[in-house]
Amino acid sequence: MNAALAVIGPLTWGTTYVTTTQLLPPDRPLLLATMRALPAGLVLIAATRRLPSGSWWWKSAVLGLLNFGAFFPLLFLGAYRLPGGVASTVSAVMPLLVAGLGAFVLKVRPTRRTLGAGVVGVAGVGLLVLRGSAAVDPVGLGAMLLATSLMALAVLLGKRWGRPEGVPLLAVTGWQLTVGGLVLVPLAFGIEGMPPALSGANIAGFAYLGLIGTALAYAMWFRGIERLPASSVAFLGLANPVMATLAGLLVLGQTLTLWQLGGLVLVLVSVLLGQRAARS
Repeated sequence: MNAALAVIGPLTWGTTYVTTTQLLPPDRPLLLATMRALPAGLVLIAATRRLPSGSWWWKSAVLGLLNFGAFFPLLFLGAYRLPGGVASTVSAVMPLLVAGLGAFVLKVRPTRRTLGAGVVGVAGVGLLVLRGSAAVDPVGLGAMLLATSLMALAVLLGKRWGRPEGVPLLAVTGWQLTVGGLVLVPLAFGIEGMPPALSGANIAGFAYLGLIGTALAYAMWFRGIERLPASSVAFLGLANPVMATLAGLLVLGQTLTLWQLGGLVLVLVSVLLGQRAARS
């Protein structure tokens, strides 16, 4: 049940690519990152009426920066500059990063099963989303690698710190979203200038991405970090490119090749192997 709830986050994130291209203003990565984080964070804080105390002021700042303030703009930058397949394949290395960094942050050495499952996952995502003509932009590639590394570190720190006793998970999620959004506001205005006039489609896209794709999705993700091994949570993240591919099939009318079907099978095998390895 814990894994089933935690995977809601990556599955929802998989719709981000379609939402961004179909509903949101183009070439505004900082605006998109700000609008995705800050409104959702403020809504959660208003709903829970809880603020951090003690060490959770700086812990919320660190996690908010890793999960949102730095991760979101790097993610959108990578999505703008790389084909979706390349971006998804880069993000698929997160289980391997969590396994490697976990030896330092959590003092847990990765097992051969975990590393093997991680390699299978990268191969599966590559077959699922890459094309032979996929171009590699160095800036976009660097942005995605850094974004994935920051998220892996956030998973491990979130696992190590947990959350304050008696504080609702939605409140902790709101703290982080608000910190990340506040960091992004001056960057968005300073670099991209005033936002454009928003259409009805833009507003609908931001509402979906903020409330469903961020507030709900990250609450489920953070719940998974609390209750599952860090490596198990990382493997669930591979559901993101799977959902992105399925969304492309349903919304954009794309088709799957035999190689992509094979990649889909490999990804699912990797997730299952990752869950078994985490429990062993």
